[in-house]
Amino acid sequence: MAALKQVCESQPFGRNLLKNPSPYGLTHKTPPPEVELSEVPPQGPPRFQAEGNYTDWTTRVERLPADRSRIPQGAVVCGLPEYSWFTLEQRVDLKAEGIWDELLDKSQPDIEIQDWYEESQVHEHIYQLHVKLLTADGQTVISEHHVEPTEDRSNYSHTWKEVSHVFTGYGPGVRYVLFSHRVKNMFLNEFFPTLVTDSSVTVKNTKFK
Repeated sequence: MAALKQVCESQPFGRNLLKNPSPYGLTHKTPPPEVELSEVPPQGPPRFQAEGNYTDWTTRVERLPADRSRIPQGAVVCGLPEYSWFTLEQRVDLKAEGIWDELLDKSQPDIEIQDWYEESQVHEHIYQLHVKLLTADGQTVISEHHVEPTEDRSNYSHTWKEVSHVFTGYGPGVRYVLFSHRVKNMFLNEFFPTLVTDSSVTVKNTKFK
């Protein structure tokens, strides 16, 4: 009875368990914004992450070394693009959201992951997603899913691209979902970001009848 009361109060099924799923205030239902270039390049240090509201996300920036492999020896280079990976990570406590141990261990309801990233054209590798189902210690991995697409830049396209996955039959012991995605940004006189939106972790109630 206590478990049923908790379910009724928290309503864990069918809702997005990620907090602040759109840190840039965007939605995949409208086209991503176009980058507006300044008439005069701005002065100041390079930028490596887009402006946004990152409340509830753990973030980190990884600056990448400049690629000089295609520059002929002795050539004078005025500037090279500077790339960075920007990671946004969030951990979902399934029990805190109202899903009890017995249901997770025996029924193992489907856990659906969905994300949308901007086709920014800054590089052929601009997005990575890594989701882990963890045990009560918050470290041991029971199941995981990794996505690292390669972009086709032969024809210009600028839209949102969907990534999704459903964890099913993952076995007993799951208590957390670790959702981590990262995007590649570029700086060359101006900042060119890759954005994400409408990220979600949803537990389905198809096995809870």
